[in-house]
Amino acid sequence: METEQTNLGTLFEQLGLDGDPASIDRFIAAHPLPADVKLIDATFWTDRQAQFLKEELRADGGDWAIPIDELNQRLHQQA
Repeated sequence: METEQTNLGTLFEQLGLDGDPASIDRFIAAHPLPADVKLIDATFWTDRQAQFLKEELRADGGDWAIPIDELNQRLHQQA
C-alpha cells in the first residue's frame, strides 16, 4: 500500500489551491505576511482552510507539519 507524501504541493491541493510550483510561487508572492501575523490568522484563508491549518498545527508533528512550516516561512520571507 503506497501512501502519498505530504509536501508543499500536496498541502496546496489539500487547501483547494493549485499545487504546481509556479502556482505556489505566485500565491506566495501575492500573499506576503508581516512578522506579527500568524499563518492561521492571515485574512486570505477561507474559514475551512484556516480550520485545517489550525487543526494540523495542533497535531504538532503530524504529516502536515513540515509543509505547513515551509509555507509559513516562505510567506513571512516575502513581507
